[in-house]
Amino acid sequence: MPRPSLEVADVFRRHGAEYRRVHGATLSRGQRRVMRAVEICRTAALGGHRDQCDQCGHERISYNSCRNRHCPKCQSLAKAKWLEARQAELLPVEYFHVVFTIPEAIAPVALQNKQVVYNILFRAASETLLAIAADPKHLGAKIGFLAVLHTWGQNLLHHPHLHCVVPGGGISTGAPRRWLSCRPGFFLPVRVLSRMFRGKFLAYLQQAFDLGEIQFHGTLAPLANARAFADFLKNVRKTEWVVYCKPPMGGPAQVLDYLGRYSHRVAISNHRLVNLEDGKVTFRWKDYTHGNRLRIMTLDGSEFIRRFLLHVLPRRFARLRHYGLLSNRDRARKLAESRRLLQQPPVQPPAAADWKSRYQALTGESFDACPSCRLGRMLCVDLLTPSAPLRAPRGIDSS
Repeated sequence: MPRPSLEVADVFRRHGAEYRRVHGATLSRGQRRVMRAVEICRTAALGGHRDQCDQCGHERISYNSCRNRHCPKCQSLAKAKWLEARQAELLPVEYFHVVFTIPEAIAPVALQNKQVVYNILFRAASETLLAIAADPKHLGAKIGFLAVLHTWGQNLLHHPHLHCVVPGGGISTGAPRRWLSCRPGFFLPVRVLSRMFRGKFLAYLQQAFDLGEIQFHGTLAPLANARAFADFLKNVRKTEWVVYCKPPMGGPAQVLDYLGRYSHRVAISNHRLVNLEDGKVTFRWKDYTHGNRLRIMTLDGSEFIRRFLLHVLPRRFARLRHYGLLSNRDRARKLAESRRLLQQPPVQPPAAADWKSRYQALTGESFDACPSCRLGRMLCVDLLTPSAPLRAPRGIDSS
């Protein structure tokens, strides 16, 4: 894919200083860190190196990346490395994509209490999937799955939801141990998932309120009253909570494509940007409520930055988690048992590849080949020190 002519970084460089001046009092440390990282990513401010062709003498300067997980330019290689590890974990079964969404009324509470509410979202969704799958009325098996948090909609507004990629089956909970597959094309009943998810989420939210772990500010301040909060939960409980399961995916290649599509996505990619002029940012978005129509949206530069910063996660918050058979604890043994029950030969993990190999796999171009003469090799001849100091030692967050 060709490099986009317009980047999120351009918006931040042009409008970031004014945004800090006007909204500096409300910016969190994490949001400031992300703004700074995106602005200086792959610029002289971070240093880099100078390469020279050993045949024609062509020179190329490459600046270092910020490696911030919110930066649109820093996800491709991280995604490639992560997908290599996931490739060795795929099982020869159908895979399902289950999405858990919280109601719009709870989104503002989540925005003011990201750490607490997002953790509740992970906990309620994972416990729901594990419990219903283990129920003999449905599957009667211990399953495994990957869950990825997204907090945005296509219009960049706050819309927290969880994407879960789940193998269609699991290991029986009773003896003898065997692999139990889902019915072809059907995973678990979404209505049952929705009801249990709603109950668990609201119970954990009430628990967090009772422990004083939730704070309310601005228009939400009245919810600090216990009676008001109880009424709020009562009203939210009356609504239907959206849980849906997409049709099963194809083979391993399609599953990896799905994983890559959701695992390292940021609020908006550079390729969706259309124009930046007269203080306005124009970008493409998909209108899911009207038949997935592709539309164009134009925002003031400051509003674009505000919406982008809504999705900055708490420092070191894990937005990608594994559960059940795929949980980090003893994953290799659980996968080996699953393959044995499925009569699948052991899978060897792919050999580790350096960043240049991953770059070539992603782009089809060799980073070592000279782009001018196509005959020589580009060799590093000089290291470039940062041209400007970072604002603080923690200016770059790779968490």
